[in-house]
Amino acid sequence: MPAPRFHCPTPLAPHARIDLPEALAHHALRVLRLRPGAAITLFDGHGGEYAAVLRVDGGAAWADTGAHDPVERELPGRITLLQGLAGGDKMDWIVEKAVETGAARLVPIAAERSILRLAGPRLDKRLARWRAIAGAASEQCGRNRLMSVVDPLTFGEALDLLGAEDGPALFCHPEGAVPLAQALAPVRTRLSLLVGPEGGWSEAEQAAAAAAGLVPVVLGPRVLRTETAGLALIAAATALLGW
Repeated sequence: MPAPRFHCPTPLAPHARIDLPEALAHHALRVLRLRPGAAITLFDGHGGEYAAVLRVDGGAAWADTGAHDPVERELPGRITLLQGLAGGDKMDWIVEKAVETGAARLVPIAAERSILRLAGPRLDKRLARWRAIAGAASEQCGRNRLMSVVDPLTFGEALDLLGAEDGPALFCHPEGAVPLAQALAPVRTRLSLLVGPEGGWSEAEQAAAAAAGLVPVVLGPRVLRTETAGLALIAAATALLGW
C-alpha cells in the first residue's frame, strides 16, 4: 500500500528533520491514525517528493526525510481553466477535479450571470478553502506541484490576462462554431479554456470575447453544466493533444 502523501507548505530538504505543521500532524495522527515510525511521503508543491518517517514525542510531531525524488506527474503542457463563478459547492468540485485532470491554474471569473458573489472576508475564506482543496487533491492524485487558484477577476480583467499570455484561448459556448479538435490545432505548450457560470455568458461577454479573438468552441451536441464543461474540456483536450 502506498505511503500516505502530505502537502507540507514549509521548505523541505533531504535527510532532515521537518517539524510538521499542526494541521498536517492532526490529519496524520488523529484522522488517519498513523503511528510513530509510519512511512509517509511529503511534498512542498515545488516539484518532487520525499519519502519520510513520522516521528512523535509528546505533543511534538516531525518527519525524518530521505532523499529527494524528482518524480513529476504534470502534463507536458500548461492548461489554465478560467471558470465563471458557480454557486453552492460546485466550485469546490471544479477545483478538486481540475487538479486531478491536470490543470496548472484556475482563474475564477465574476461573470455577469454568476450567482455566487464574493467580497471581503467571505472572499478570503472561500479562496482559502479552494486552495486547501487543491492541496488535498494533489495529495490524493500524486501531483507534486500545486494548481494555483488566483483571486477572482472580472471578465474584462480575464481578457487582459489572456492578452498578455501565449497560447490559444478557447471560449466554451453551446453554440460555438469550431469543433474542439480543430480549435486545438495551433496548441503547442499552453492552452486556456473559458467556461461560463450556470446562466452562461452574457451577450456583452460573448461580444467582448469575439473582439479579443477568442475561439468559440463547442464540445458536442449536448449542453453541459458549468461544473462538467471545463473538466470535460480538459480531459478531451489532453487526450486529443496526446498530453
